[in-house]
This record gives sequence, structure tokens and C-alpha cells, in this order.
Amino acid sequence: MAEAVTTMMNGPAWVDLASPDAAASRDFYGRLFGWDIEVNPDPQYGGYALAKIKGTDVAGIGPQQTPDSPVAWSFYVGTKDAAALESKVKAAGGNVIAPTFDVGPQGKMAVFQDPAGAFISVWQPATMGGFQWGSDNMFGWAELNSRDLSKALPFYGKVFGWDPKPSTTGDGGGGAGYTEFHSDGQSIAGAQDMNPMVPAQVPSYWGIYFNVDDVDKAFQKAVSLGAQPQLPPQDFPGGRFAIVADPQGASFGLLKLPS
Repeated sequence: MAEAVTTMMNGPAWVDLASPDAAASRDFYGRLFGWDIEVNPDPQYGGYALAKIKGTDVAGIGPQQTPDSPVAWSFYVGTKDAAALESKVKAAGGNVIAPTFDVGPQGKMAVFQDPAGAFISVWQPATMGGFQWGSDNMFGWAELNSRDLSKALPFYGKVFGWDPKPSTTGDGGGGAGYTEFHSDGQSIAGAQDMNPMVPAQVPSYWGIYFNVDDVDKAFQKAVSLGAQPQLPPQDFPGGRFAIVADPQGASFGLLKLPS
């Protein structure tokens, strides 16, 4: 899995949370990860907040845009031209959910959906370049849980140029096939078939993991702050991980890779 610490084109650029109670979410993640979270006072950003570690941007937290929108973490891929990707998405069998639009002077973004139903966003930076990642309490990994990998894997290759390669480091020790996406020779994200225990109404999705120093302690802390356990701490060939749902219902993972 990747250990990079800066944004890359066609790689991780940003993560943010859409929450039905943004203030409560800011409190939860601030206490869990030690984030300093600042709400942008400009009305055009609708109460969007930047989470920082020592002054460096690491994530965003904002209110839901509509009451029926998913309570979830979103994964953004960096791009030099968001609008140009729209035709690639359509040609690869995906959908353009939100065509490219300006986010103030910060940059441009768009939201797409792959052929198996997972949503993924892109970020074209201007004054806001992206985030730092890879260290403790920062984004550590993104993982596609798909209802149809045979459709999803080619899509990401055609749109972002990602090269899917079989891996044994991310399969949770269960022996199921796991794929790592590579870009410019670097492993940047993972993909796997949806666990059969997941309810049928749950669509394909991108899961977000945050690096922590101690998965077990972070798991217990998250639960003490109101998170719901989804997968208790356990080892996998590439390290140790756990999954919880925050008090507003957004799932995320806690990850520790070997030093």
C-alpha cells in the first residue's frame, strides 16, 4: 500500500465528509484525530470546514447538500483537467453525476459514478492544491468495494490510467482476491469484491482509511466517542485495521502499516 505524503495527479487529492450534523462531526473527528477544524466564513462555501494538522490541510467536513444525500466520506482523485475527464467517463461506461464546476477560487471539481455504481470525485487544483496524507491521523488508503469488479477495473484504467494488479497484502487474510491500482509505478488504492455479508441494498462504494499509531486504541477511542463498531481490529497481510461508523453514520477505517 502507498506511503506517499503529498497529492499527486491521477492519485489521491482529497477526502471530505458530508454530514447531517457538521458541528457534531467536527467535534468527533477533532477529538479522535486531534484535528484543528476551521469553518470557512464565506457563505459561498455553505459551512464547509477544513481539518488541519499543524497547519496542513488533511480533510474537509461539510453539511449534506440535500437531506437524502449519502452520509459518507468522499474520495477525490487529482486531475489537470476535470472537464476533459467527462467524455472519458461516459466512454468507459460511467456516469457524470455533477459536471465540472468551480469551487470559488480554490479549484474545480466533478463527481462521477463508475459502471458498478461507486461514486468518485475529481479535484482540479487552483489556489487549493490538495492535502497531505500518509502520516498518522491523516488519510492512508482508499478501497473500492464493488458489486462488479469486471466492470469497475477497466473503468479506472480508461479514465485515470490506473493499472490494476493482483495483491496479497490487502485481502484481510481471508484469501479473497485483492487488487491494487498503480499509477506511475506507485500503488495508490485498492479494490475488492463486495463482502457477501453486506446487505444487498448497499451499492458499490469507496471506503476511506485513516492512518493511526495504534489501531486498537484508536478503535476504542472512536467507540467511546460514540462510533459504532463495524469490524473489530484485526491483522491482514499488510498490517492491522478496523472499521467503524461515526455517530452520524459515515463509515471509515483505521489503518496501521508496518514501519
